[in-house]
Amino acid sequence: MMNISSCGIDCEACKYKVEQNCPGCSVHKGRPFWGECNHLYDCAVEKNIPHCGKCGDFPCQKLVDAHKAENPEGNGVEIENLRSMI
Repeated sequence: MMNISSCGIDCEACKYKVEQNCPGCSVHKGRPFWGECNHLYDCAVEKNIPHCGKCGDFPCQKLVDAHKAENPEGNGVEIENLRSMI
């Protein structure tokens, strides 16, 4: 079973799971060791949805912008992870 964060990161495949003993977004409530997660976790909680893929605005600009550094097209693996969970 995949451990997907609110924004679509596969926590099981993330290097920080081992390097920083990061348990994943749902455990640390969107406040990982490095700071805040663009408030995507808080947004999902406010909308009472398990992740961004369940949002009526999916994929919103905030989500696309959150992953642009890794995926300049804004349609990377994280967004595909969320699409697979819809």
